[in-house]
Amino acid sequence: MVGRAGHAESSCTLARPLGEIGDGWSLLIVRDAFDGLRRFGEFQKRLGLAKNILASRLSALVDNGILEIVPVGARHEYQLTAKGRGLFPVLVALRQWGDEFCFHSGEPRASLVDRETSRPLRQFELRAADGRVLRPEDTTVIGAGENGI
Repeated sequence: MVGRAGHAESSCTLARPLGEIGDGWSLLIVRDAFDGLRRFGEFQKRLGLAKNILASRLSALVDNGILEIVPVGARHEYQLTAKGRGLFPVLVALRQWGDEFCFHSGEPRASLVDRETSRPLRQFELRAADGRVLRPEDTTVIGAGENGI
């Protein structure tokens, strides 16, 4: 896969992780793993994804250390690794972005809430080391060549 080889060697801190995650289906598999799904059949039923494509995505997520295969009796399950669990804030930010920009007012949608209080999460904020909220114009990319790429 030509595209992935380019990402694997990239010095860009956005391109390289995108190469490891793969595509939108892979993020949906990770979402489902956070929701407690563990077995191939569970992922296939929930996503409705062709078995060969699901197998390919699961294999890539295992190869990239995002999921691991854990034997359970005669079968095996897929579980998130620490690297996979590290995607949680990424998924929260993407969900909140989608909530703001991809749905019409009043349109039904799923919501991620605090399990303890059942209340919506606070809006994801990017903060500087000193606590200031950062906007895109407050940041810059340095190092590793022109434009950080």
